[in-house]
Amino acid sequence: MIARVAIVTSLLFSLILPTPTHSDVPMGTFSIVAYDPDTGELGVAVQSRAFSVGAGVPWAEAGVGAIATQASTNESFGPRGLQWMRDGLTAQQTLDTLIASDDGRENRQLGIVDAHGRSAAWTGSSCQPWAGDSTEAGLSVQGNILADAPVVSEMVRAFRDTDGELALKLLAALDAAQAAGGDRRGQQSAALLVVRPSNDYPEYRTRYVELRIEDHPEPIVELRRVFRIHQSSDLLRAHLRYAEYYDHEGDTAAANRERRRVGETLKQTLATDDASAGTLNALAWFCATADMYLEESLVAAERAVRLEPENTGIIDTHAEVLFRLRRYDEAIEVIDRAIAIDATDDYLKKQREKFLAAR
Repeated sequence: MIARVAIVTSLLFSLILPTPTHSDVPMGTFSIVAYDPDTGELGVAVQSRAFSVGAGVPWAEAGVGAIATQASTNESFGPRGLQWMRDGLTAQQTLDTLIASDDGRENRQLGIVDAHGRSAAWTGSSCQPWAGDSTEAGLSVQGNILADAPVVSEMVRAFRDTDGELALKLLAALDAAQAAGGDRRGQQSAALLVVRPSNDYPEYRTRYVELRIEDHPEPIVELRRVFRIHQSSDLLRAHLRYAEYYDHEGDTAAANRERRRVGETLKQTLATDDASAGTLNALAWFCATADMYLEESLVAAERAVRLEPENTGIIDTHAEVLFRLRRYDEAIEVIDRAIAIDATDDYLKKQREKFLAAR
């Protein structure tokens, strides 16, 4: 009863308040909103020939839903729509409520997926062509001022055909859209937002992955580049955290899935020629300290040292991997090289003591 009253109150509040004024400049955009039932992740990926598309289009909250609001963008649809779903409305009910209260509805485009995987989309009759959308369980794809209809259908296909975590599937959809012609005015900005349920790390509920390319000649290419950096550091740490959580909950299959994703990231990075020393070092350190993929971690650490041979932090990672492999003499030799570079670093000296004790 309390939840029902809250919903009714929220609806009345929405209908009473005047609709905010928003820019009437059309924003040619393609976006995808999606849900992963295995992890509870919700996400939005978007590209546009407009500056900073990530500031207005994507909205998401774990356990609630995800929204893309575009064309003549009504940015209030984001927070208002999340509130309706938080109050218990479905994706379709949320969309209907937002559209009904908006005098500019025919200039709007909207895609919504809720935390149960239900989806809904709206393309107003005044959106500039080509404009349209496609929905199915756990997925909503929409675009306006596009080259043609295949931009949307190719996004759906690429999402379905791509394996791995939600962020990778969303990026694949953006790639496919651009290959099909994309925004017919060109490219400028892109964004990726993924949220994920977590009690231990509540920040993941609103920002599990949040990357924005504000102004770039190839924003999707740049978005993939910065995602690879995020994937090898913060996202890798998150997978290890979830693996530990699932272990504690007794969900071995889920824990193994998280660890596999760590290994996949490491192997994908090693297969490239342009990985930075920092990326290689982060992967090697996180995997080594979790006692995972040690042989691959050693390869990453050695590559990082070749790229930055005087960086004591990177040398220390190399030594740590050798220590985890029980190659103690080599670990001592490597940490001695780091100490020779910076004899004032007490941490390096403690590392040497640890290696000596293990030997």
